Amino acid sequence: MIPRTTAVLALLLQPCQAQQPSGPASDWLLETKPAVSGLQRSDNDQTLTLSNGLLSVQWRMSPAVARVSMRDETTGHEYLRATGPEASLTLNGVVYPVGGLTGQRSSNFLAASEIPSLKPVEKAFRLTGTTAGSCRERFPWKRNAAWISQSLQWPPQGREVVFTYRGPDGSPAQDVETAVHFEIYDGLPCASKWLTVTNRGSAPIMLDAFKLEELRTTEADADVEDPWRFEIPPLHVETDYTLGAMSNDAAQIQTVQWTVDAAHHTQTNYGNKSLCVLNVAPPHGPARELKPGESLTSFRLWIMPTTSGEANRNALAVGRLYRTIAPWTQENPLMFHLVKSDIASCRSAIDQMAATGFEILILSFGSGFNLESTEAAYFSRYKAEVTDYAAVKGISVGTYSLLSSRRISDEHDVINPKTGKTGGIAKFGNAPCLCSQWGRDHFDLLKRNFTAAGFRAHEHDGSYPGDVCASTTHPGHAGLADSRWTQWESITRYYQWCRSEGIYLNVPDWYFLHGSNRCSMGYREDNWSLPRAMQEIIERQNIVDGTRYKLPSMGWMHLPLTQYHGGGAAATYEPLDQHRADYSLRLASLLGGGVTGVVRGTRLYDSPETMAEVNRRVDFYKANRAILDSQLLPLRRADGRDWDGWIHVNPALPAPALALVFNSLDQPLTRRITLPLYYAGLAGKASLQINGEPAKVLALTGAQEAIVEVTLPARSVTYLKAARAE
Repeated sequence: MIPRTTAVLALLLQPCQAQQPSGPASDWLLETKPAVSGLQRSDNDQTLTLSNGLLSVQWRMSPAVARVSMRDETTGHEYLRATGPEASLTLNGVVYPVGGLTGQRSSNFLAASEIPSLKPVEKAFRLTGTTAGSCRERFPWKRNAAWISQSLQWPPQGREVVFTYRGPDGSPAQDVETAVHFEIYDGLPCASKWLTVTNRGSAPIMLDAFKLEELRTTEADADVEDPWRFEIPPLHVETDYTLGAMSNDAAQIQTVQWTVDAAHHTQTNYGNKSLCVLNVAPPHGPARELKPGESLTSFRLWIMPTTSGEANRNALAVGRLYRTIAPWTQENPLMFHLVKSDIASCRSAIDQMAATGFEILILSFGSGFNLESTEAAYFSRYKAEVTDYAAVKGISVGTYSLLSSRRISDEHDVINPKTGKTGGIAKFGNAPCLCSQWGRDHFDLLKRNFTAAGFRAHEHDGSYPGDVCASTTHPGHAGLADSRWTQWESITRYYQWCRSEGIYLNVPDWYFLHGSNRCSMGYREDNWSLPRAMQEIIERQNIVDGTRYKLPSMGWMHLPLTQYHGGGAAATYEPLDQHRADYSLRLASLLGGGVTGVVRGTRLYDSPETMAEVNRRVDFYKANRAILDSQLLPLRRADGRDWDGWIHVNPALPAPALALVFNSLDQPLTRRITLPLYYAGLAGKASLQINGEPAKVLALTGAQEAIVEVTLPARSVTYLKAARAE
């Protein structure tokens, strides 16, 4: 029998009548009406400022355009210590700066009084015009109303300013136009930047390379000697040129580089080794020949100040960033991975999903479904007998397919530049080149088959990991130099197509900013062959760890009901009725974390009692979906020794906080637990409800915390919901 969770609440502070509600009304993380972005000219049009009251970026407009400030307005911290070109282009082998001023006496800081005396960078692209407007969508997004609010903004609300430059007169680049775009968003201290390069001449020109950013920032440390590790400035830096990894930092480690400044001779570190220049550029290429009238648009960069030593605050800020610039990451459907693909099994699974509230059926890896079939009748049958059947019950259908971690043939695989043959160069040993004829045909085939079957979900395994290819015969790239850029363009075009079609994307790499919904929250396949009780602890560790840099809905977990890689009966949940208590607690962890997970097997229940337990967990999730899908803060990381748990916060909701406290032990526990309610927007007092029982009003500490004493039954989860007290 599953123990009924009970809890005892103790008022541990002074009576709430003695406390008056108060709180920081100016904290942007708590504001429900975001600060509006604007563009202002000042100093007789000599200064242009893009700002939203949280972050401001400022340019000097003459005698050349140069960024002279990037300031965190919430703290007053100035990030820019020295100015320089806005970007650089390598055209026909020659490097050209884009805009910029030079002549600064010291690179430690840029005084306002010194700016008018600075001189234009020699042989740089010169400004020809400036335009401004609202932010524009990067690509279309067709949202599913069942999974996500229709009120979410896309494109983001904010302002864009575009500086247009032309190459220096008399140079081969004189007819090349470069637009440098900047965006800033309402209510978010974040700026975005990208380039558009256009050939306005009558002859082709080669865009060998570009540098999107070379920002000379203030140092993060001031150590005369060399520390064991130099700190970097407190900035979250992100691009959408990501390659082959499941975390932001790892995915763009070749694109985003913090380096020394060889010209910064007056810094504190005696060896001039402080990491104080942010360089952002593709590691290879693009090596694109631009014919007359042709353009190339770079990847995008986002920069956002963070707060040193504030892990919770920084996690919430990064989450707000993703909700703003990639709102589809908040789509969070309940998914069932079916390990069979025959029509009868599909329809049976759909019936069980409809009975328990699941929302997407995935024909899983190993199910036998062939997405690469060329038989039109194959997909027509699934459309008629599976997809349409599911749609009547409010369920979407999708499937799994593999991409780059496979071998196709010598003709179509990536070529090693050292050997001229396949093998030894790809991240996974061998991989198809996405710009080979196979790659071109493959994406056309996926689009055709998804459309024919009516599928609305794609688990795309082994997405493009950043392989280069030395082939000179593949139709989609010229050679080694452009192979990485063109393959990246190919995969991102496909993901953007999926986003425009409303196709949900499980992608095990960091392609969120091009439309993917979810990658791994924490991934090691061997963990799902451990005993069930160990899987439960590790799962909650992964949830707490993974949500430090992604939203709960951005990370998938795995609940294999049938045996996965091994582990036998101890690791397996089938027969489900015999392991109902373990199954229920796993669902409580996943759904209670807002990590709807991947439940994988042949069925969701095998008895009325198991069905009732699945319904209980799903019903709780759906009744509290808005807060459970909101960001979470850790209360205590799971270690198998004591209680563990987390709290979801969202100050925009009527009930802005919901904590889950787990007891994985075989005996009850009574513990005093501190609930941080500042980021829920609660102050002074709060109404607290435990497991749906009548609420009680508590006085909060000066740090806006509620301190409660709870009794946690063995092998249980306890829910504590906080709301504003009347």
